[in-house]
Amino acid sequence: MKIALITTCLLLANTSALAVDSERATAEATYTLYRSSAMSGGSSSRIHIATFDAAEGAPYNSSNCETAKNLFMQKNSERSDYWCEQGYFSKR
Repeated sequence: MKIALITTCLLLANTSALAVDSERATAEATYTLYRSSAMSGGSSSRIHIATFDAAEGAPYNSSNCETAKNLFMQKNSERSDYWCEQGYFSKR
């Protein structure tokens, strides 16, 4: 059930990313979900999970990112860290 909920959440995030550019959020209103990897780079790795850039704005995108993060953390069996950052994906 949790996997289905996570999948639905990510599908909704990806569907909003397909919107016309004029309907997308600015970088300041965008949030990106990342995770670490115990296998490659440990806690210093930055693996892109999803980008939340719906036109509804920063509070909406931040809330959806945090919800997805919490769902992933509940199902976390490999001890990865999950976190949200403001802006589009960055390798840093």
